[in-house]
Amino acid sequence: MSTDIEFALQPGQPGYDDARLGLNRAVESRPAFVVEAADDQDVVAAVGLAAGQKRPVGVLATGHGPALSADGAVLVNTRRMDGVRVDVARATAWIEAGARWRQVLERTTPHGLAPLNGSSPNVGAVGYLVGGGAGLLGRRFGFAADHVRRLRLVTADGRLREVTAESDPGLFWAVRGGKDNFGLVVGMEVDLFPVSRLYGGGLYFPGESTAEVLHAYADWVRQVPEEMASSVLLVRNPDLPDVPEPLRGRFITHLRIAYSGDMADGERLVQPLRDLGPALLDTVRDMPYAEVGTIHHEPTSMPYVSYDRNLLLSELTGDAVNTIVTLAGPDAKAPFVTELRHFGGAYARSPQVPNCVGGRNAAFTLFTGTGPETENLRRRDDLLAGLRPWSTGGTNLNFAGVEDTSLACVRAAYAPADFDRLRAIKARYDPGNMFRINHNIPPAEPST
Repeated sequence: MSTDIEFALQPGQPGYDDARLGLNRAVESRPAFVVEAADDQDVVAAVGLAAGQKRPVGVLATGHGPALSADGAVLVNTRRMDGVRVDVARATAWIEAGARWRQVLERTTPHGLAPLNGSSPNVGAVGYLVGGGAGLLGRRFGFAADHVRRLRLVTADGRLREVTAESDPGLFWAVRGGKDNFGLVVGMEVDLFPVSRLYGGGLYFPGESTAEVLHAYADWVRQVPEEMASSVLLVRNPDLPDVPEPLRGRFITHLRIAYSGDMADGERLVQPLRDLGPALLDTVRDMPYAEVGTIHHEPTSMPYVSYDRNLLLSELTGDAVNTIVTLAGPDAKAPFVTELRHFGGAYARSPQVPNCVGGRNAAFTLFTGTGPETENLRRRDDLLAGLRPWSTGGTNLNFAGVEDTSLACVRAAYAPADFDRLRAIKARYDPGNMFRINHNIPPAEPST
């Protein structure tokens, strides 16, 4: 079998394995073709190849990898498409499909402008945007998808489309939050914001302080302004040389801060958390926005295997905190990481141009990930089950893992009426469900 696409790789060819693998190796696929796209026309050709051979299409930019197997599919790797153009006067950036947030930050921050990036600069920007995008400026400005001005994508018919709220309001609504279900996005224009500095970093507390810190945090977030973003990570660090000595081999309650207002106000707001007791490490400081990735300091340099799940919480009560401490705290010896992110603020407001992003009624997201061992998965799920009394019933697809690709799991990420509308739009633009190598939204059944 052969193809005329310059960058198409087949099993056994040099570079095939490197091009097919994402960061998370929970699912390893053997696509029939991997197309290393260098430009829009390569993506058009890849979709044409898939259509001609009746194969599904998956996409891999820079991040976690397909949510389900791409065996036999055409997998489009967009990492060569990493261009970023900034229009300072309009405060916008055009971001190609394979660009990472660090590449966006390198071009925006010299102008005192910030994108609504994620917590890790190494995450692909466009994949994050089509999933909604909840970052460190979200409580102030909303989901990243709320601030997409226009986009370019290739639909199942092989057509390269420029899509805006005016040109195609239905498709524009669906792609911003609908993941890769409606076509392969090759670029997006997004708003930038006049944020040049943050008061941010981490307070690392010892395991014996976990209950006190979490209860205090649950009270603290009720008082903070929308400029304050925060989260808490519960994790047992490995005893390795690259872990800072005070944290090495210890269970840590890592409280992360990102305040985009005045530094003096940020210092005042954080003081009650510092007063909880001596932290093992305190890195909260005034920083240029270019260093935003140091706040969460997420390891993304080495491949890993992680089975991730999440739920949205309507509130964080004392009983909810007690449940987290019991099932994920230091005495539980939990074989998973647990993260709470504070939502509310602008996340809860409808954007000026509507999109399909769900979960706007959530006060927090809770994310947890573990390895493939049966007991680890059971204990992770026990935590999620224990928190159901405070759940909204929804999830966030950007935090969903490889186990949550069923129709019921995908449906939980959207309002019911929105999910029905998404299926109708899918039936119009991808009736054969070519773009199904993801958290799939199937096309609506034809009416009779």
